[in-house]
Amino acid sequence: MAETFQVNCHKPDNDDPDRRIQGLGGKGSTQWYRTIDQLISLIEGGDKFWTVDTKGNSVWINVHTRNGRKYLKTDSDGIEPNNLLALPRCP
Repeated sequence: MAETFQVNCHKPDNDDPDRRIQGLGGKGSTQWYRTIDQLISLIEGGDKFWTVDTKGNSVWINVHTRNGRKYLKTDSDGIEPNNLLALPRCP
């Protein structure tokens, strides 16, 4: 059965200018964290993840593909700011 989770933090891959994300986390009954590959697999399997954008709107996190590589992006993301990178860093 598919589940829905709120994301409230990110972990950057490193300090490169492209600022890729290593993973995302959130709070439910306990704090959780998943890598990007795990999240992509879960979303493609039917689970849903959402967060709150910089304007306070709830937005879904979706899988996209560019140049054969899968990545995560929120519904309302434009070029800047990046909603996932705007989240606080995960502990």
